[in-house]
Amino acid sequence: MATATTAASAFFPVSSPSSNSSSSTATSVKASMGFKPKPVNGSGNLQVKANAQAPTKVNGTKVRLDPLKSDETTTISAAPRTFYNQLPDWSVLLAAITTIFLAAEKQWTLLDWKPKRPDMLTDAFGLTDAFGIGKIVQDGLVFRQNFSIRSYEVGADKTASIETFMNHLQETALNHVWTAGLLGDGFGATPEMSRRNLIWVVTKMQVLVDRYPAWGDVVKVDTWVAASGKNGMRRDWVIRDSKTGEVLTRATSVWVMMNKVTRKLSKMPDEVRAEIGPYFVEWAAIEDEDSRKLPKLDDDSADYVCKGLTPRWSDLDVNQHVNNVKYIGWILESTPVSIMESHELAGMTLEYRRECGRDSVLQSLTAVSTDCTDDKPPDTGMECNHLLRLEEGPEIVRGRTNWRPKRARPIPAENA
Repeated sequence: MATATTAASAFFPVSSPSSNSSSSTATSVKASMGFKPKPVNGSGNLQVKANAQAPTKVNGTKVRLDPLKSDETTTISAAPRTFYNQLPDWSVLLAAITTIFLAAEKQWTLLDWKPKRPDMLTDAFGLTDAFGIGKIVQDGLVFRQNFSIRSYEVGADKTASIETFMNHLQETALNHVWTAGLLGDGFGATPEMSRRNLIWVVTKMQVLVDRYPAWGDVVKVDTWVAASGKNGMRRDWVIRDSKTGEVLTRATSVWVMMNKVTRKLSKMPDEVRAEIGPYFVEWAAIEDEDSRKLPKLDDDSADYVCKGLTPRWSDLDVNQHVNNVKYIGWILESTPVSIMESHELAGMTLEYRRECGRDSVLQSLTAVSTDCTDDKPPDTGMECNHLLRLEEGPEIVRGRTNWRPKRARPIPAENA
């Protein structure tokens, strides 16, 4: 205690009280704070045993003590009483306060993550999707999942891009297989497919967009599957506004199986059909599909050509080929900027001819048509034909896109 008092006085030098009244006042303050003062002799000095080992330095200040015998005592002048010396040890109290704040912060974090939208809250029976994984509805035949439009998914028009929609379609397809308990060790492959080294590949897709959501909107995606011929599977989607139920996008696609070792198409084994057959329903998201033949483009028939397109490592999926969503971005690379500035993509039809690898170099070709439909004037919309091919010539994707004039958005009134 004497050592601590000496050290404190080195940093907080205060003149010692001279009157007895001041001494008694200080003693009473200590008593009220739960501290018992050390007994002091008549001369105001502290009694210290000679065999107490005091350091030769206190906070860098040398303290000189004469050696004494073990049975003798010496006196050291008491350090001046200061306000600092009378304070209790606050470290325990500070540690307790810190622990309380950390616990409160952790609890607040656990509570704050919950979505603030009523349509995203879960109820006691788990009927709504609180964690974004999705759920099975309509007698186990339809998978449903909600998505919030993020800021990084919004383009120059302040609305979600077509790539955002395509990512939602792909995500719900995979989560459907997972939630239904059909996911093997592959990317959307069932257990029987995994045993045979089979994977799904898309051969055709059609998407119709009625309206694009904006940043912060929540969309509800429904998807289901059906048979497509003997060896194919059709998957459909409907995207709605989660608040109003308005249909925003409809899409349909055809998938076949490919051996991931030989990279050749395969028939659907009976064992695989037995796995996925119970989930087939004959509902169509798009009643009138675009069955028109997609024309082949070349350098002479194309109006715009973009060369030197190469996939990045991040464009590959787990099956080591380019994600089909990436193809859409490459197709739009050769679409005139003037069209994208004045029109928005209303629909597209894609035919996938072959896969694209990591070392591929591609070209994007676009031919523009002024007529979108036969019964409407040319300024109501435009149609474009597309081709994505390797530089060596083989085709990757053929496509057709329909464009409509952008909707006029109200301009917010200026404050008076």
